[in-house]
Amino acid sequence: MSEPVQGAVADSASAESQSGHGHHHGGLAALAVGAIGVVFGDIGTSPLYAMRDTFAGHHKLPLDQLHLFGIISLMFWSMMVIVTLKYVTIIMRADNKGEGGSLALLALINQNVSGKSWSTGIVLLGVFATALFYGDSMITPAVSVLGAIEGVAVYNPAMERWVVPLVVGILVFLFMIQSRGTAKVARLFGPVMLVYFGVIATLGVISVIQTPGVIWALSPHYAANMFIADPFRGFLAMGSAVLAVTGAEALYADMGHFGRNPIRVSWLFIVLPALVCNYLGQAALLSRNPLALQSPFYFLAPDWFQWPLLLIASAAAVIASQAVITGAFSVTQQAIQLGFIPRMSIKYTSVNAGQIYIPVINTALMIAVILLVLMFQKSSNLTAAYGIAVTGAMAIDNVLLAVVLFSMWKWKPYLSVPLLALFFALDAAYLAANFTKIPDGGWVPLAMGLVIFTLLTTWSRGRALMRQNMAEGSIPMEVFAKSAGQRFRLPG
Repeated sequence: MSEPVQGAVADSASAESQSGHGHHHGGLAALAVGAIGVVFGDIGTSPLYAMRDTFAGHHKLPLDQLHLFGIISLMFWSMMVIVTLKYVTIIMRADNKGEGGSLALLALINQNVSGKSWSTGIVLLGVFATALFYGDSMITPAVSVLGAIEGVAVYNPAMERWVVPLVVGILVFLFMIQSRGTAKVARLFGPVMLVYFGVIATLGVISVIQTPGVIWALSPHYAANMFIADPFRGFLAMGSAVLAVTGAEALYADMGHFGRNPIRVSWLFIVLPALVCNYLGQAALLSRNPLALQSPFYFLAPDWFQWPLLLIASAAAVIASQAVITGAFSVTQQAIQLGFIPRMSIKYTSVNAGQIYIPVINTALMIAVILLVLMFQKSSNLTAAYGIAVTGAMAIDNVLLAVVLFSMWKWKPYLSVPLLALFFALDAAYLAANFTKIPDGGWVPLAMGLVIFTLLTTWSRGRALMRQNMAEGSIPMEVFAKSAGQRFRLPG
């Protein structure tokens, strides 16, 4: 199977490298606001459930200063290393004609190192990372919208039975507006997410002011202390703490919609500071009132602002789904170009060639997401399934990045080896911690990933074999020309 798959990728990657892509139109500020509305919804809504599930999820931690400060430190430094350093600073430099994602890395690698003895394994790893991303694209909308709408039950328990119907209705609306195009969706969602990030940052700062000592939790030694004092539970807690960085792979996959610079500006100056403030605020609140663990995100708000916060967070959760939906469109387009998916209708919704809409993928995602909501019912059930797809894809990206650094960019070993060691160690620890959640729902993204991986590689192999058979059955041009010349030679 591997040789036809590898050959198809190499041929298609070469063709793609010559096709080019459109340029990003609009000023940096406008694109940055649009990126906030489309790219950062996923990672931006992690405060809705990340802290709660770390201390009240499947592997509960004691709610004391050791673990509280340790988790905040772990989340902060994970965002700095995985999102800021790995994806925003380094991997986003590796674009394929403006496009990002695992398949973009794969195409770049095949343009430069195809034919190496190990390149077939790299191809298959990249395809599996893509399959896991599709699984993430199904889980993210379900868990994000459920996590937000469950706030209704926090404020009014009698409304709990309406949570699932409300979530299904919201998701149907979200997928219905995708045909309007990324640019129009971004104009609608960008200002909403700006308000959301401003609100969660403000609520976090107000809480931190009441307990300023929590700021010390940003020191990395608190994470180290937690693992030294309680290594087993600290390791298990990583399965929930990784929720703070979910969305990093979607951020990279969405690069084709806005470009790397607007995404970098949005992350460094708006999204990252807001997330840090809110996580610190939640930790400060829990140190004052452990009973707030039921929903530390919502209980940050004063009584008069709880329902407005619910509306703002619900809107943000809907927008969170946008990152993986648009990422799925981009990844599908790349998969078609690389010969892993049959050709299907792609609608370009803007002068920017990266902004596309694929009706078949949109419908398939909508059905899958709604089925997940009906199956799991609660966000806490889905978060167990959430981390494996994300950490698996991020771990595979490390392998692809290593090939790029050594074979393409020719980085010096004293620079690349320590960075890769840091990325591999952190992602491997997160992935191992998430494997402990397989019985609680982690099997779902793995099963979906294996099915999608089989479909992608089977189509690629069949396509390559068909081209090979056609080439073997055809008559060489020089033989055909000679035969034709003899047949139609005039007498005399």
